[in-house]
Amino acid sequence: MKILLTGGAGFIGSHVADAYVEAGHEVIIVDNLSTGKRENVNPKALFFEMDIRSLDLEELLRQHRPQVVNHHAAQMDVRKSLADPFFDLDVNIRGTLHLLELSRKLNVTKFIFASTGGALYGDAERLPIDESHPIRPISAYGVSKHAAELYCLLDRAIWGVPTRILRYANVYGPRQDPFGEAGVVAIFTMAMLRGRTPTIYGDGSIVRDFVYVQDVVKANLLAVERDIAEPVNIGTGIGTSVGQLYDLLSKIVGFPNPARYGPARVGDVKVNILSSRRAEQALGWSASTDLETGLRMTVEFFRSAM
Repeated sequence: MKILLTGGAGFIGSHVADAYVEAGHEVIIVDNLSTGKRENVNPKALFFEMDIRSLDLEELLRQHRPQVVNHHAAQMDVRKSLADPFFDLDVNIRGTLHLLELSRKLNVTKFIFASTGGALYGDAERLPIDESHPIRPISAYGVSKHAAELYCLLDRAIWGVPTRILRYANVYGPRQDPFGEAGVVAIFTMAMLRGRTPTIYGDGSIVRDFVYVQDVVKANLLAVERDIAEPVNIGTGIGTSVGQLYDLLSKIVGFPNPARYGPARVGDVKVNILSSRRAEQALGWSASTDLETGLRMTVEFFRSAM
């Protein structure tokens, strides 16, 4: 198939692009390189440096006529979303709506939306969190991704746009940005490899569901083949505290220093562990990479890149 992939120069999107190319699809990448990197772009993909809000995007779609749109481009930093919620809204809601409208006009046969399970549900009432859990985001990022989801579901219901929504847990792996505000695995790993002590914000008890990027890639491959009418969580169902993560990475890297602690950050939920039962039933997907194995591959990537 011909697939338009937004955010294909970014961490997750570039891995998805690689997998689509390997599977024999024709891939067209749109990325404004605000956080993505040109070196992440698969050389067999067509690349256009363009913002998803650009009016030129319509001409690009008309020219290439993709059958599938996979939408990974986003403002994904929780702290930035709270500092500038209008920018967050503009990228995540208006940008998604722009793509949906173009997909409807040009009869795109599949629209895959990368959403968040980590920021959508708020503080958990029950664990693991399934898709029927109340939506109570405590960051502008979570609000904007949920609003974008609702537009996806609305377009499916009214116009028949065949949307698929994947709600990611905390994705980690090679190519994650170690210098941003998001991506604790990459941040800790690079700091330790450079001999610097990372900072844990809060007391280390915050729990996350860490899912390896290649497992997320498998979900995106399956989403091209199978229709899913409702959002699906893409997570492992296993929780790991930030303190436990620090200890495990310290062992893998061989880093001797105990963590440095800082104040807890606004917008961080206390516990987030996602149930993947619906993904198993609807997509035939489940995570297959255990945390230690995934961390070892991630550390090796950053070590070899230094």
